[in-house]
Amino acid sequence: MSKPYQPPQHLYPFESRWLDRDGLRLHYIDEGPRDAPVLLMLHGNPTWSFYYRELVLRLRDRYRCIVPDHIGCGLSDKPDDSRYDYHLASRMADVEALVSDRIGTDTPLSLVVHDWGGMIGFGWAAAQHERIRSAVILNTAAFPMPAEKSLPFTLWLGGRTPVGSLLIRGFNAFSGIAARIAFKKPVSSEIRAAYKGPYNSWRNRIATLRFVQDIPLREGERGYDLVAATAAQLPAFASKPTLVGWGLRDFVFDEPFYREWQRQLPEAELHPYADCGHYILEDAGEPLHGAIERFLDRQHHDGRDAG
Repeated sequence: MSKPYQPPQHLYPFESRWLDRDGLRLHYIDEGPRDAPVLLMLHGNPTWSFYYRELVLRLRDRYRCIVPDHIGCGLSDKPDDSRYDYHLASRMADVEALVSDRIGTDTPLSLVVHDWGGMIGFGWAAAQHERIRSAVILNTAAFPMPAEKSLPFTLWLGGRTPVGSLLIRGFNAFSGIAARIAFKKPVSSEIRAAYKGPYNSWRNRIATLRFVQDIPLREGERGYDLVAATAAQLPAFASKPTLVGWGLRDFVFDEPFYREWQRQLPEAELHPYADCGHYILEDAGEPLHGAIERFLDRQHHDGRDAG
């Protein structure tokens, strides 16, 4: 059995915290003053809380940054299917448990979401949109596949064929390939290794496969009703302050998704990056981190200029 992954302290200088989920440990970080505005940051597949490390370091002096690792991801437990139902509804229930236990049921918060984090976060927030103060949306979706978009071949192969399943679990194809093609700018081998590190065995790659298998494409497929119900609630967020940061070279969440967010949230502040890909926070770097910081400060700190 492979050893549990330990991220380099200099790259991930955070205290690990844990929430018990029916005997499973959900890992999260909780950085910043306890009485500060709350930011709930939700990652996707195949990343983990490491994705938000620079944003947390930048904001934790005046925001409470709560960043979980979904079950099966990052430093959280990675159970088999007999102990955890790897499904969108389970992810939303985990967020509800974390928020209720660590934040409270009434505290307002802001969402920061990427990839599957958008569907999970907005799916959870749809029934309680009044407590969402603002949102930062990064190469993600919270609605069915746009009509002009089809599922990329790599996702079809991974999620709907035995060969794809073998490649993902046996050879770490999903995390490994993402660590190469999801970046469009140079990153160090150490950072690439940190993205792949938690997924270092067949057992530990279960979530990277189950996420791909859980993508609903049409009515009647498991989870499609949750996706459609979330999309129906998006107009409730149209009047809330929203920033959309987008890497236009994303091979999955490409321009059709970006245009759909503009249609759903016509007042959103837009930050497209023509030379950036799926891991937009890594590719865009300082310009996007700065834009997010200034956007949040305008909502929470009376227009204070973060520079």
